[in-house]
Amino acid sequence: MPIPGIPSRAELVDHLVKTRIAGDVATPRENNLSHYRKLANGERHYWLGLELGDRWSDEQDVLAVMAERVGVNDDPEHRYGQDTIDPELTVAALERLAARLRKAADGHERVLFATGHPGGLLDVHRATADALRAAGCEIVVIPDGLTTDEGYVFQFADVAVLEHGASLWHTHSGEPMRAILTGLEREGRPLPDLVVADHGWAGYAAQHGIDSVGYADCNDPALFLAEAEGTLQVAVPLDDHVTSPRFYDPLTAFLLTEAGLLDD
Repeated sequence: MPIPGIPSRAELVDHLVKTRIAGDVATPRENNLSHYRKLANGERHYWLGLELGDRWSDEQDVLAVMAERVGVNDDPEHRYGQDTIDPELTVAALERLAARLRKAADGHERVLFATGHPGGLLDVHRATADALRAAGCEIVVIPDGLTTDEGYVFQFADVAVLEHGASLWHTHSGEPMRAILTGLEREGRPLPDLVVADHGWAGYAAQHGIDSVGYADCNDPALFLAEAEGTLQVAVPLDDHVTSPRFYDPLTAFLLTEAGLLDD
């Protein structure tokens, strides 16, 4: 149900709920709580490339941040069934992200795009890269020949992705971003001024001092904890793989318009 043109704030909120990008999302409550618990227990897969130490060892503290920044149910006794993302929080985060994109455009910054969720977010990143290039930014081209234990790291439509078995691969790992940053340094090239990504791609870059913004689902708390601590600049809460990637088009149009990168 794409919205023709550029949605107003109210139209976007309605669209997010209807498409379940926000509102009553598909990720069940029990999955959310399981991930919060595993992060708190130190399972690094759930740290998304960040170094959280022992600062988030209480899963109730993680739940409190997720209730505040994502809009999940704040009742620790609600253990099964439906959980939520507050669409108003999604739009507010998009507005913060738009401000950072505007800064990048004004400064003609070097920007790197990457996704661990190519089935849902690849085109969101691609369109944002197109808009920033048109505004005078340099879109970072990653080095050739990069690999991780999971597969090959390469660029598709200006977006760094992981390839495995001739398919674009879903990954939460920070290792692909490590490979990119290490490869740039090895070639004597400057690191990005800004990373626009998700999952471990955003977390690893933020942990290593690069301005980073990212999209994250309600079962991926690490990026929201990093935003709360000031390590990550913006974490946008959304369901990162709904039934059609076209459902993200109005979100992208709103974001780029707010950033002054798309004429309304």
